[in-house]
Amino acid sequence: MGKLRTLSGKEVCKILEQQGFAQVRPKDSHVVMQKRTEETTITVPVPDHKQLKT
Repeated sequence: MGKLRTLSGKEVCKILEQQGFAQVRPKDSHVVMQKRTEETTITVPVPDHKQLKT
């Protein structure tokens, strides 16, 4: 399996926004992204770092 590309927190937030997530709130060193559907709510905390570990 090949190596994954290193992404920043901002890049991950942009990708999540393209998938229907919205930023709920910044929380210190994290950004909380959320997507609501009829069945459930998905919440993803994203570290606001220049590089995220894979």
